[in-house]
Amino acid sequence: MPLDLATLLFWLKKSAAVLALPPLMPLLPIVAGLMLIGRRPRLGKTLAWAGVALNLLLITPASVSWLVAQVEYPHALETRAAARAEAIVVLGAGRRRHAPEFGGETINRLALERLRYAARLARETGLPLLVTGGAPVGDVPEAVLMQRSLQDDFGVKARWLETASRDTRENARFSAVQLDAAGVRTILLVTHAMHMDRARDEFSATGLEVIPAPTAWLGSGDGSPTDEQGLQLPSQNTAYAAWFALHELLGQLAYRLSR
Repeated sequence: MPLDLATLLFWLKKSAAVLALPPLMPLLPIVAGLMLIGRRPRLGKTLAWAGVALNLLLITPASVSWLVAQVEYPHALETRAAARAEAIVVLGAGRRRHAPEFGGETINRLALERLRYAARLARETGLPLLVTGGAPVGDVPEAVLMQRSLQDDFGVKARWLETASRDTRENARFSAVQLDAAGVRTILLVTHAMHMDRARDEFSATGLEVIPAPTAWLGSGDGSPTDEQGLQLPSQNTAYAAWFALHELLGQLAYRLSR
């Protein structure tokens, strides 16, 4: 894979995200505090306990629910709004590399959630589908894996494949080229509710009219703790919701700074 400037910046962005997001991010002040505790005990203890407190906040349902509410798109698609659309665009969300039961690799569970809703919308509206997602590491483009899943699992065909993009901004820019060539100006945009604000802004910036069609909410919509089992206890579900919310907040900030 050629290492051009765009590719280098892409991987630098990914590396920075690892440091800025859980589970590593809360560990950094803990490690720094422990390293300082011999020379500057008060500062070291403060940093270490701050890291512990931050970690607890990022797994506790009440605090995570508040964080999710700051990011997650609140409204489901309205039927009347959908009537104006000319196509459905569904964004990729990643791949599962080891999937021997599917003959190699396939889409991950996040992409599957998006495809499930996009397939339902396609059947209900009769609108053509565009799937978007490239191959940052040089293997099969994600859009190809999405096309296969739509056909094999849901019996729906994608009309357009956008296979070059590496992130949400490129999803929007490269998809807009194909849609413009087809005369499409208004789209139903399918992605996670947590990702919708950033995705909508990027697609709108291309000149498309975007009708949000979010799916897979991680919050409950009423401010109650985020947990699929309804438990008000820390769990892997709350930890994941916190990661996703922080990921989107950082993504929104990075995109605003780079405009």
